[in-house]
Amino acid sequence: MILSIQELLTRLLLAALLGSMIGFEREWKVRAAGLRTHMLVCLGSALIMIVSAYGFADVLNGSTNIELDPSRIAAQVVSGIGFLGAGTILMRNDIVRGLTTAASLWVVAGVGLAVGGGLYIAAAATTLIVLMILVVLRPLEKRIFANRRLTRFLTVQIDPAQINASAVESTITFGRIRLDHSAITTEVGASSRRLEFVITAKSPGDLEQLVTTLQVLRGVTEVRMEEHFES
Repeated sequence: MILSIQELLTRLLLAALLGSMIGFEREWKVRAAGLRTHMLVCLGSALIMIVSAYGFADVLNGSTNIELDPSRIAAQVVSGIGFLGAGTILMRNDIVRGLTTAASLWVVAGVGLAVGGGLYIAAAATTLIVLMILVVLRPLEKRIFANRRLTRFLTVQIDPAQINASAVESTITFGRIRLDHSAITTEVGASSRRLEFVITAKSPGDLEQLVTTLQVLRGVTEVRMEEHFES
């Protein structure tokens, strides 16, 4: 069986469309892999599936001693996508980020394989379910786990002539904040040093109070805080 040009283009375009729907959500949240990456992964997976299933028709027609296993080439996508997914995962101070984006790339590869194999309903349904997980469940997750302990990256830039790292650490641990990892000091310039911490708090209010306290310290020139996980 050989695909018609219309059917071939339909599968490729549909794969790009479904990949873009998931990629748009990742792009909107400014993640490592966004719109174009998800589109390319889904499109490439669909093409590989098509090649695996239909690309050797001329060889099969010319011989009765050759058997085709359409899953052999397509199966490499499942393991090969791991390399691309690993590139979206970052580890900073023993905290892992990017797992959700890596998982979305893995699912998008599956969507592409489904489209390439002609399983349109399965591919479309999977795309909708993924979007529900990424978009709908996020606010619900925040509400359910609102009282969990919050882990954050904290970056403090200081003038070492006016304040040292020990004083900043003491300020952090004075209240209900737990310092999970020791500070990493990086020379920014002759009169500036950047301190990086991983901290844990019981409530957002504790984090806000800490930022306010640090900002008024003499010698502190910048305070920045960011979440430790990716959604």
